[in-house]
Amino acid sequence: MNHNKTRMIAEGGMAIAIAFVLNFIVLFHMPQGGSVKAASMVPLMFYAYRWGGKSGLTVSIVYGIVDFLLGFKYTIHYLSILLDYIVGYGIIGICGYFKDTTIGLFSGSLLAMVLRWCSTVVSGAVVFASYAPEGQNPWIYSMIYNASYMIPNAIINIAVLMIVYKALKKGIKSV
Repeated sequence: MNHNKTRMIAEGGMAIAIAFVLNFIVLFHMPQGGSVKAASMVPLMFYAYRWGGKSGLTVSIVYGIVDFLLGFKYTIHYLSILLDYIVGYGIIGICGYFKDTTIGLFSGSLLAMVLRWCSTVVSGAVVFASYAPEGQNPWIYSMIYNASYMIPNAIINIAVLMIVYKALKKGIKSV
């Protein structure tokens, strides 16, 4: 295995570990699942921008599996596992398909967070429809409920990524 591949794998493991630790810093917790966290997706986004989309998707999917296996679960329904963990976190890796520019960082990260929200909306409408108030469409309820914590998460993650990206990238190149 060459040095670059070894470094890529080591950085992937570090991104997963750092994201998992940041996942424990909860700023606000929703009653039926979901929470606002301390920029826990930034390590996965940074990794994806650094190593590209394919590697970013792989590491983000592995993170989703680790989070499911080791984290608190509201359900073990197979669609929830797929949509909330594997696809929901895995889609963060899509950032790596965007250019390493300010506009690329912003648009790639925004798209990743919007697609993650879409995945949780489908999961919420299908798996957690019983939580919708009487007479309310489960899709509308899921959109609103998931947006209530996903929008703050998106703002925090994108803002932190935009602030620290250039410094982190410069620091890694100097090693």
